[in-house]
Amino acid sequence: MKVLIVDDDPLLTTFLRELCERDGLEAATAPNGREGLNQLSKHDYDIIIADYHMPIINGLELVQKVRLENQQIPILILTEDNSKEVAASFIKAGATDFALKPVKELDIISRIHLHAQLANMRKQLEADEDVYSAKGISKGTLESVADYLKEHRGANSVDTISKGIGLAYPTVYRYLMYLLEEGKVKQVIGHQKIGRPKKLYRWYTN
Repeated sequence: MKVLIVDDDPLLTTFLRELCERDGLEAATAPNGREGLNQLSKHDYDIIIADYHMPIINGLELVQKVRLENQQIPILILTEDNSKEVAASFIKAGATDFALKPVKELDIISRIHLHAQLANMRKQLEADEDVYSAKGISKGTLESVADYLKEHRGANSVDTISKGIGLAYPTVYRYLMYLLEEGKVKQVIGHQKIGRPKKLYRWYTN
């Protein structure tokens, strides 16, 4: 994970960089908001740590400018000002979190890891959505079919599932084939007294 630290205090940036690196994180620093934006335009980072009071471009302006280009990256603001007005302005601008100065080692590293985990979860969800879109699969419809099978643990025919959730037979069949391919559904053969054996589907649990 890559962290960008934007602060005009060289002692603090050195402390934060070494703290991140000791914890297995890659860290880069910038002495002001303008240089921070310049680095963001050239490199990808997973989280930004920025001071509020900086020359040239302060922390609030930095957040506003970053959010014009990137709505997802976590931005952790460092500040000595704990007033409600300052917090409200940063939240409105799009800051993700705050940490009061003087910075406490355990507090800051735990915040970094928390937001990194949340960012990774969001990326995974977006990746899953891309997979669904590429295969013409709606997540909502997929969940409806899956939920029906979970609630009705026996083997169900396509027709039964279709009537149960109010979707067309071809749609349900297509989603069952997707779930079958993913290993979430098992196909079984239902033998009838009259007519040919019928293919049935049930939620697969190991």
